Amino acid sequence: MMADTREGRLVDTFVTLADTLVVGYDVVDLLHTLVDACANLLSASAAGIMLADATGQLALVASTSEKSRLVELMQLSAGNGPCVECFSTGLVYVLPDIESVKGAWPEFYEEAVAQGFHAVHAVPLRLRGEVLGTLNLFLDRTGSLTADDASVAQGLADVATIGILQERAARESELTQRQLQSALNSRVVIEQAKGVIAQLHGVDMDTAFATLRQYARGNNLSLRDVAAGVVGKSLSL
Repeated sequence: MMADTREGRLVDTFVTLADTLVVGYDVVDLLHTLVDACANLLSASAAGIMLADATGQLALVASTSEKSRLVELMQLSAGNGPCVECFSTGLVYVLPDIESVKGAWPEFYEEAVAQGFHAVHAVPLRLRGEVLGTLNLFLDRTGSLTADDASVAQGLADVATIGILQERAARESELTQRQLQSALNSRVVIEQAKGVIAQLHGVDMDTAFATLRQYARGNNLSLRDVAAGVVGKSLSL
């Protein structure tokens, strides 16, 4: 069967990830699926995805284990280690032998060795000039990934990037639609309030609108709230 071969498992993984990218998908669940696939396909002892927050600080969002020591190692790397190097440059960072950073990153080195890791491969989650985070692979052996494995890792990182950006675009689109609908709803209330003021005071619509706007500005209120007060008869202008 195809799934019994590495190529088959790779195809199955991409099919699974593609099926996950449907309307309403859970991006965190997607990322957990992806790191599990990375560990399985690339013979990594552990894998994790770090994403940058609004301040540019990296934080762990998905890993192959929720054990506190692995999480701690990931966070150490986010503070000073392969993840930071990868994120800041936007380039793949290969650490074939952790012994080489013993002096530069002592805390990261000690924790990584204590957990049995000897090499790290960090891949950026990048779209053009924007770097969202990093995909990090921890190996229990020294050495770099093969060229084929590195390509697979980058492909999976690209899927993660697409998933994150698609989810963000969906949220932004939903927000835009809500804002648009809110603006349209506000306009309806304002039109109603203009009609009330025009009828009560025998003025034209321009004058009625100016009255609404002047009151809103003078009292530091939104135009919609003032209009709603007029229509609901809780405010008399």
